[in-house]
Formats: sequence, structure tokens, C-alpha cells
Amino acid sequence: MASATPSSQSSPLAGDVLAVPSHRRVAIERLARELRAGRSVALSTHINADGDGCGSEVAVARLLAQMGMTVTIVNPTPWPDMFDFIVGDDVRVVEAAAGGVKALESADVILVLDISDIKRLGKLSEVVRARSCTKLVIDHHVPSDDPPAAAEDIFSDTSACATGELIYDFASVLGLEITPAIAQGLYVAILTDTGGFRYSNTTPRCHAIAAELLRAGVDPEAMYQRIYASMPVGRLRLLRDALGTLEFEPEYGLSWITVGEGALEQYNVRSEDLDGITEHARSIAGTRLAIFFRELENHRVKISFRTTGNADANVFARQFGGGGHVKAAGALVNGTLAEVREKVVAAAREYLRAHPAA
Repeated sequence: MASATPSSQSSPLAGDVLAVPSHRRVAIERLARELRAGRSVALSTHINADGDGCGSEVAVARLLAQMGMTVTIVNPTPWPDMFDFIVGDDVRVVEAAAGGVKALESADVILVLDISDIKRLGKLSEVVRARSCTKLVIDHHVPSDDPPAAAEDIFSDTSACATGELIYDFASVLGLEITPAIAQGLYVAILTDTGGFRYSNTTPRCHAIAAELLRAGVDPEAMYQRIYASMPVGRLRLLRDALGTLEFEPEYGLSWITVGEGALEQYNVRSEDLDGITEHARSIAGTRLAIFFRELENHRVKISFRTTGNADANVFARQFGGGGHVKAAGALVNGTLAEVREKVVAAAREYLRAHPAA
């Protein structure tokens, strides 16, 4: 069993890196005043929850249980199968359609993770908006104009590699124990949001936190097997066909991939099996902006943006009502696939032309 603070075996350098910045400490202490023993808490994250959202949720659920609270996880879309292994009998996950809304409506506190915009809660957004209970946020995205909570109830830091990093600090400041199960959730959060410690948000501090999580009992090879080496064969077949749609315009540094409606059903996979497809487009030499178009029902298109160099995915996504990070963002746009793709690709050419490589 390991504590959230560095052990006596940590080097002085690791201790310095792991020190919680004062502004984070103040924000955590402010949130903690609303998280008292005996209160019921509903946790939620964005539609199509990823490793950071899921890993942070299970870690927070277990940390709040240590503080004497009753916790229920309620997400707007089903829990991803690939992250089932981090949920134990001690963590309650309720589907929105199977009593989850009631849990949100009856909770003393709603704590939203890994979201800066309430609309990212999908069909749960109006339920959360209508509640007059205490609403809190822990997040690392660029702030939006429509957050899930009041400004004073948001603990956010865009310099964090993942929301999981902020949860680690939450445990550290409050002196909570990081058990092996909590460490596993936090490791999933940090590992996936840094792309396996490959993306530009990878910092010395996130490596130091990862080291402490290994010290707490995380098996890195098991994590790799669970997350990156346990995919269904349908996912590879979908990827094969998706790569057949690849387009690349070297004069702009622009690439894009498309998946049509019905692909998930055709290959018997789920939305989480699409994770990482955009990276194949971004990996092409010379690509500055990679786009993944996924056609949904009812003339809607889900778009993922990934950038390199000085291209800003968040800035570009905002013109389509989306947002996210500098290197990774997304948007949901109404229209047919052909219409949306033509419009977005044209805008991407203009953006890249106006923002030449540094």
C-alpha cells in the first residue's frame, strides 16, 4: 500500500517535481470543503469516455469512499469494455438509461471530470444544468464559455498531462491513500492521455507520478496488454478499411481519414475501438493537421483533430463548435458526411495557409 506523497526512497529531484503547486492546493482545499462524509456524490465524464475520463472516475470513486462518501458513476454513454478491468465490486457504475439519471437527480454533489464544457455531457447535460445541488469540476482542458459548474467550483489546470494528474494531487493534498486499485486507474488515465508517454503533454512530472504509481503496485506490462494488445479482430479490419480512405495533401500538411455510418455494427466493435485512428494520419511525414471524420446517424459527423508543430487543434475546432487541447480536439457537426468533410477540409487548408509552419 502506498501513500499519495513520495516515499522516503524517492530522490530529492522526484520530491521537487511531485510537489503540488500552490494554486492547485488552494483549489483542492476549496473543493474538499464540499466533499464531506455522509454525502452522496455522482461522478460523470464526457460522451464516449476515454482512459483519462474512466481512470479518473474510478480513482475518485475510491478516494471519496475513503472520505466516507457514497459514490455512483453515471456517464452519458456506456462504459467502454476495454476499461472494465479497472472497475471492481467497490465501484458503482450505472447506465444513464438504467437509473443513472435518478442518481444524478438525487445526489448531494455532482462532480464532473475531464470536461470544460457542459455540452460534452451529451444527454446528461440538461439534467446537470437543472440541478441546484453542489456541482464541481476537475479538468485539464481549455476553459469554455459554458462550464458544468461555477468558476469558484472548478479545479482546472491546462498544464496537467491528464485529469488523472490532478486527481493524484487531490489525493496528495488531502492525505488519502493511493491503493493499488486507485493507482491502476490513475495510471490508465495518464498513460492513455499522453499516448503512452509520447505526446507533447508528457512532462517530467507525469513520469514522476507514473513512477509512484508503479511503486504503488501497477504492473506496466499488464497495462500495455490490457489497453494496447487486447483488441478485437474487428478493430483491425475496420482500421484496414479506414486507411483505404486516407487522403494526404503535402502542400498543406493536411491528412484525413473517414469512417462511414454503420461501420461499428459491420465489424462488431464499439466506439472506443476507433481510438487512435487519427494518429495514423498524423504519423505521415509532413502532416501538421490530421482529421478523422466519423459519420453518425441523423446527418451528424463526429470529427477528431490532431496537430503537430505550431498548428492548434483547439483553435481550429472552435470554429465548428468544438474544442479540446492544442494538439488534440474534436467537434460534432450537423450535415451529411460529404458536406461536412468538404467544409472542414476547405477550412483546414485556409487555416494551414494562414499559419505556416514555424
